[in-house]
Order: sequence, then structure tokens, then C-alpha cells
Amino acid sequence: MHIRIIAIGKLKDPWMKEGTGDLLSRLRPYTRLTITEISEEKCSSEGEKRRAIEREGALLLTASKNPALLIALDPAGRKMPSEAFADLIREREIAGTGDLVFLIGGPDGLSDEVRERSDLLLSLSEMTFPHTFARLLLLEQIYRAFRIIRGEPYHR
Repeated sequence: MHIRIIAIGKLKDPWMKEGTGDLLSRLRPYTRLTITEISEEKCSSEGEKRRAIEREGALLLTASKNPALLIALDPAGRKMPSEAFADLIREREIAGTGDLVFLIGGPDGLSDEVRERSDLLLSLSEMTFPHTFARLLLLEQIYRAFRIIRGEPYHR
């Protein structure tokens, strides 16, 4: 199984890059995981924001290349405990049906088209985080899921 994360924006903070790198190295024994960064659309006015979100959405969907399962991170999405998330990944791993793709929008969120085309909208928390931080949280949950799947200890 190949897990792909496609995210709007580039990581800038050294600590976030370090955390992401650490989790990617921890995940290597479990799965092939790649991250694709798409440049954030700049908008100078409130009126341009909707068009920027739509352009970012089109880029996210183009980069996803028709995966077996498309999951978009969205604050209004389904909340799921780590064990249920692990079950979702386990089912995909057993099915062996192709890529599992996670989409992370920019600071202004996802386009309606991304929400409609996604197989699942997933919320990482009811709290608000910067969109770049969502990548680190998602990687931690993917790592935790593989530890759960393999019956290996993890921090609670």
C-alpha cells in the first residue's frame, strides 16, 4: 500500500520539518509514504479567496490521480478514535486495492469540489490548528495506526 499526503503549503518551521522527518523515518518499516507539497495560492482580497480555494482544490485533485480511497481533512469531517483510524488503514492494507490519499487544504480550507469528490471527510480535532500542523498530526496518527495494527506498544 502506498499512502500519499498531498498538502497545500510548504513547511517553514524547522521543528515542524524535524518532526515530519522523524515520523517519516519511523513509518518506513510499515508503509511507503510520500508527501507532495502544492504552493499556496496567494490572494490579496477577500473576493479572491474563493477563487484561490477553488484553484488549490483543482491542484489537489489533479495530484491525487484517482486513488482507491481519497480522504480530505476537514474540521467538519468525521471524528474517529485512533483505533477506528487503524481499522480503516488495516482494511485498505488487506484489500491491497491501491493508493490511500490524504488531502490537506490551505489556510482557508478546501473547495466544495474536493469535499464532494472525497470518499471521506476526516476531522483530526475539534480544535483549530494551522494547516501545516495538520500534516504533523496526520503523520503521527498514521504511525500510531500501524503500531496498533501490528500490536506494538504506543504512547497513550
